[in-house]
Amino acid sequence: MSEMLDRFKKMGLFGIGVISLTQEKVEEFSQEMIKKGELNREEGKKLVKDILAEREKQVKDLEDKINDRVRDTLEKSGVVMKSDVAALEKKIEKLEKTIQAMIKK
Repeated sequence: MSEMLDRFKKMGLFGIGVISLTQEKVEEFSQEMIKKGELNREEGKKLVKDILAEREKQVKDLEDKINDRVRDTLEKSGVVMKSDVAALEKKIEKLEKTIQAMIKK
């Protein structure tokens, strides 16, 4: 099985990323390899599972990088985040309650 993953790597699929691969294409490739006798059914299933898991990992990594980049860009630009506004609103409400309590005394 690791020989198959090595072939994928040599083919450049992991180099360019497996994000663009669809489950259908991966299963199609696996079926071709089974027909050629290069994989048995269990190895084919494992190959599909491994590739799809790698794809999910790459998608998550890409999303995380994009989110980090957007967050950094927003922080550097001085744009106020929704969470910042919400935190300030809570502080203002607390101060208003404190002031109202002091007035009543």
